[in-house]
Amino acid sequence: MGCAGHPVAKTPHLDALAARGVCFTNAYTPSPICVPARAAFATGMRVHQTRHWDNAMPYTGEPRGWGHVLQRQRIRVESIGKLHYRAEEDPAGFDREHIPMHVVGGHGMVWASIRDPYVRTPSDKRMLGDRIGAGESAYTSYDRSVTSRAVEWLQDAAQRREEPFVLYVGLVAPHFPLIAPQAFFSLYPLEGLPTPKLHPSEGYQRHPWVQAYADFMKNEEQFKSPQERLEAFAAYYGLCSFLDHNVGAIVDAIAQAGLQDDTTVIYTSDHGDNLGTRGLWGKSTLYQESVGIPMIMAGPGVKPAVRETPVDLLDLFPTILEGAGIDPAPEMDGRPGQSLFALAAAPGDIERVVFSEYHAAGSNTAGFMVRKGKWKFHYYVRHRPELFDLEADPEELDDRAADPAFAHVVQRMEAELRRICDPEAVDAFAKSDQHAMIERLGGVEAASKMGAGGATPVPKSALAEAGAAPA
Repeated sequence: MGCAGHPVAKTPHLDALAARGVCFTNAYTPSPICVPARAAFATGMRVHQTRHWDNAMPYTGEPRGWGHVLQRQRIRVESIGKLHYRAEEDPAGFDREHIPMHVVGGHGMVWASIRDPYVRTPSDKRMLGDRIGAGESAYTSYDRSVTSRAVEWLQDAAQRREEPFVLYVGLVAPHFPLIAPQAFFSLYPLEGLPTPKLHPSEGYQRHPWVQAYADFMKNEEQFKSPQERLEAFAAYYGLCSFLDHNVGAIVDAIAQAGLQDDTTVIYTSDHGDNLGTRGLWGKSTLYQESVGIPMIMAGPGVKPAVRETPVDLLDLFPTILEGAGIDPAPEMDGRPGQSLFALAAAPGDIERVVFSEYHAAGSNTAGFMVRKGKWKFHYYVRHRPELFDLEADPEELDDRAADPAFAHVVQRMEAELRRICDPEAVDAFAKSDQHAMIERLGGVEAASKMGAGGATPVPKSALAEAGAAPA
C-alpha cells in the first residue's frame, strides 16, 4: 500500500481510508496460510487452540466465533465473498452467506496435510497460474461480483438505518493466478519495478526450513522467461490496485448510503506474499513479507493516527463486538486479543508481544514467530532459530541468532515463545491431528490425491452472476 510506504504500489482508496483512520504498521497474521488464519480470525483464538492446522481443516463453526455472539445478541451479521470455511451449511456465525467461496469438496488440500515427509501437489499446474500478465480471470470476475453485491447490500442497509449490522466482505485479489485487468496491469511499467532482495542466484543461502518450502513449491524455477517473471510482479501490483479500486467502491457506497458517520470500516488480510523475496512466492514463511498484514480502521470516534503497537487478527474478536455495541469482556474466555479501539486510542506500545505459527504445506516441522519490541524471533522445530533486529534491519537481511553477542536475546525471545506454548508439543499435536485425519480418509495414498493443487475454484453461482466462464 502507498500509505504503508511502498515505493510503487498505487492504492489511493486505501490511502484515503488510512488518512481518516488508524493505520497499524506492525500487524501480523496468526498463521501465514489461508484456512488456519481465517479460523483464528473467526474465533479470536490461536491456531494451536482451534486445531485448524492447515488448508484441509476448515472452520465449521467450532469453536464459537464473534459471529455467534452477534447472532445471540440479534445483530444482523452477513458475509459476501470468500470465507474459505468448510461449507455454506455449517453454522459459522453468519445469518446469510452471499456467493461464498469455501474449500474444495468441504475438505480442502488434504494432500498438503501429509508431512514429515511431505508429498508434492497432485496437480501439474503452476501455483502462480498457467498464464501471467494482463487480462481477466475467474478471480477478477468473482471480485467484481463480490463488490457489486456489497454495494447493493449497503444500499439496502440504508433503508434499514435503525437496524445495526456487521458485514464481512471477502475479496480475493491479489491472490494468484497473477492475472490483472489491463487497466491496472498498465499502471506498472516493467522497467520501473523494484528488485526482490536476497535472491539465491546472488549467493543468498536460505534457512534449511525455508529451503524445504522452496523445494516444495519451486515457483521461481517455473517462470517461462525473465520477461514473464517481470510480468508477475506487475500483475501482483496490478491486482493490489484492482483490490484498492474495489475497496474504494465499497467505502463510497457506505458514504452514498448515508452510513459513514456511524459505520466503522476495518481493512485487513489473512496473510501476505513473499513476492520473489529469497526466490519465494506465495505465503508460508515467517518473514515480514508473508506474515505481515495490513490493518486499517476508520470510523466514528477513531482519530487519525499511525500506531506502531503490534496487532494481529485475534484483536478483531473484541473489536468487532465493541464496534457493534457489545461489551467484549464477558465473551473473551481467555482469548488473547485486545480491542483495536483501545489500542488506537492509547500511546504506542512496541513491546506488545505478537505470535504466529505454521504447520501446513511445505513444512515437515512447525515454525513459530514471536515479535516483541524491535526483536523478531523465528523458532523452527529440529532446526536452528533466526533473530532479526527490525529497528536496525527492517528488511530481515541479517540473522543474528548465531552471534554469541545476542545469545541472551535468543534466550529471552524463546522464553516469550514458551510462555505461549511448548513448540515441540504443539508440533507433535498438529501432526497427530493430521495423521488421524489422513487415516480417517483412507490413508496416505488416498489422501495424497485429495484436494486442489492450486487456488480454490470460484463458486459457479458467482461466475454465472458475472457472466464469466470457469478458469
